[in-house]
Amino acid sequence: MISRTQTLLTTPSTSIFPTTNSQFHKQSAASSCRIKLRKTQFRKSLYQTLKCSATVVSEPIRAESEHKPSPAEVSRTIMELSSVGTISTLTHEGWPLGFGVRFAVDSHGTPVLCFDAPTNQISPDMRSSLHVQLIPTQLKQCGLRTPQCTIQGIIEKPEDRMALKRLHSVWKKRFGEEVDENLIYVIAVERVLQMEDFNEDGMWVTSVGYRGAKPDPLRDFAEKLVDEINANNMEDVLRFSRICADLNFQVSEAKIVWVDRLGFDMRLWSAQNGVYEIRIPFPREVADEKGAKSSFNCMSQLAWEVEKNFQALDFEKVKQLKQIIHRRT
Repeated sequence: MISRTQTLLTTPSTSIFPTTNSQFHKQSAASSCRIKLRKTQFRKSLYQTLKCSATVVSEPIRAESEHKPSPAEVSRTIMELSSVGTISTLTHEGWPLGFGVRFAVDSHGTPVLCFDAPTNQISPDMRSSLHVQLIPTQLKQCGLRTPQCTIQGIIEKPEDRMALKRLHSVWKKRFGEEVDENLIYVIAVERVLQMEDFNEDGMWVTSVGYRGAKPDPLRDFAEKLVDEINANNMEDVLRFSRICADLNFQVSEAKIVWVDRLGFDMRLWSAQNGVYEIRIPFPREVADEKGAKSSFNCMSQLAWEVEKNFQALDFEKVKQLKQIIHRRT
């Protein structure tokens, strides 16, 4: 693992997000992102009372479990962002068989398949599993992690003509091509196994939980946003590791791995202690790209003010660390 030491600047790095003027970071008293921290009956989370954008949802994040999307939500997001996977089943002879397929998903996350050949290779009871991995470009290039889910269910042939037409539209929207409706199948979801990465314990999600969850609203631009922040706001990201996390070691490098409506995941490298991942929550749930950028910009401002002693440290630092045991590539 190669560690790269970042040079600490005396002033905060230029933000990729718009500010009112060039003195934005220095004029803390007149900042448009002024933080008014107040006591509440709930345990204070990081930047809990921050208000920076009209697109931020009104209810603050209060519980630790709310700081991260549920496994059901993550599974729905993976399925929305992916279009290929591996379907596995048993043959008539009882042998396990897996092969690659393309798929689309309907509004409930039900996988829609198109079999160009007869399904005589599939188990007579049509039981199957569909394994899908999410590998955005920046995650693949950095070798950071591979979120994945496996859907277990029954392969079914819809009989209702209206349902087939609707599924045909779903397929055409995903792939931009016509398909014979007689070749369309779906997987009736029984349960879902969601894993954050290889060699990690997964969590099972019920069919009701999966169907009732919503994919993350930031999913379509999350990768672009992460790339921009890591490329242009390196000092802000490194400052988060110093100000927002309760660490007993020095961080030599930090990157944002992923961002969603509730916050972002950071990967930290230490020459002496190895690799860790932490979760930094947004002050409030965000609903779109504007809200995510506004929250990040204001959090960067507050972290800079705290580091320069312009603002008192009046929030609870992140204490939960996840050690990454595999080698960085």
